[in-house]
Amino acid sequence: MSRRGGTFVPVAGLTIFAIASGYLMSLIPLITNEFKLSQDLVSWLASSYYCGLLLGSLLIEPIVARIGHRIAFIGFVALLALTVITMPLLPSQQVWLFARFIAGIAVAGIFVVIESWLLIGDKKERAKRLGFYMTSLYGGTTLGQFGISTVGTSGFEPFIAILALLCCAMLPPLLFKQGQPALSHPQSMSLGQISQLRKPALIGCLVSGILMGSIYGLMPLSLQQSGISNDKISLLMAAIILGGMLIQPVISWLSTRVSKSLLMAMASLVGVFAMGIIHFDNSFNIMLAMLALLGMSAFALYPIAITLACDDLDSSFIVAATQVMLFSYSLGSATGPLVADKFMKTEDGLTAFFFVIYLATAIYMLIASAKRKPEVLAS
Repeated sequence: MSRRGGTFVPVAGLTIFAIASGYLMSLIPLITNEFKLSQDLVSWLASSYYCGLLLGSLLIEPIVARIGHRIAFIGFVALLALTVITMPLLPSQQVWLFARFIAGIAVAGIFVVIESWLLIGDKKERAKRLGFYMTSLYGGTTLGQFGISTVGTSGFEPFIAILALLCCAMLPPLLFKQGQPALSHPQSMSLGQISQLRKPALIGCLVSGILMGSIYGLMPLSLQQSGISNDKISLLMAAIILGGMLIQPVISWLSTRVSKSLLMAMASLVGVFAMGIIHFDNSFNIMLAMLALLGMSAFALYPIAITLACDDLDSSFIVAATQVMLFSYSLGSATGPLVADKFMKTEDGLTAFFFVIYLATAIYMLIASAKRKPEVLAS
């Protein structure tokens, strides 16, 4: 595999895609009124997207095996771009729900392609490549939040900007035709084998999906309803994602030294602390700091959980296990915004929702960690 094509192509394509996706995810909750659609539609749009992600997590592998990583990435980005074009041209509830569902399938394809592209090959290089992956994903998503203040949240201009970025994301695999990984045929997992995966790993991915689906799907709208301007919303959303990006090296270091169940409990307690502080003081500077902590805790759960799931597995089952984890994450992402929407009508809104989810997760993970005492410290 060409080292340049093997790493540069997926990372470059992912970075540009992440900028477009980050802007689009925060734009949709803020632009429904612009196209005369009810704000009650927002949570359903988020759930429709994550239902697509859920379905896509089950369908993508055969497609990649048949056409290869490079063409698959181009195809899935093009499919996502088609949904972006459709939304402003056909502003109706049914069309937008369907478009976001198809977008979810496309994004699931993009994630499976990029993750497997970077994981296939020299095992010694995997950690480094995944570091590039996480940094590119979160860094690009953070930059995308500034589209709210620079391009805006009205008219066709935001969709045109997102479409242009997605077209640019297709350029690396179009220009560099070498370097995609050789196609492999990993083993599938039976239902019995899936049931033997560590329960804290499955719960961790499920909770991560609940949190991330609600953050991306409802947080911008929640902030707007609190009277916060679009410029400040972009800063607060960027703080969430930047917090998630900055915590990754710390998580990588701690995961070899601390029980992963205990580590997920610690991450959840950080979220409990952040939401508790916001309940008592919701000034902008405090919110900026606490939402960064929210991002750290929310973005930490998935990589810890997926690592825990794969710890004792034979390498031939790694891809199947990660697909199960993505399914669990997508299930949480699809249901989270619907439950969170009920909390939006209360005084504390999403703050109360996140507090309850984090507290329940922390208690569960502490109990799970106590049951696995030998895992507390790595040898």
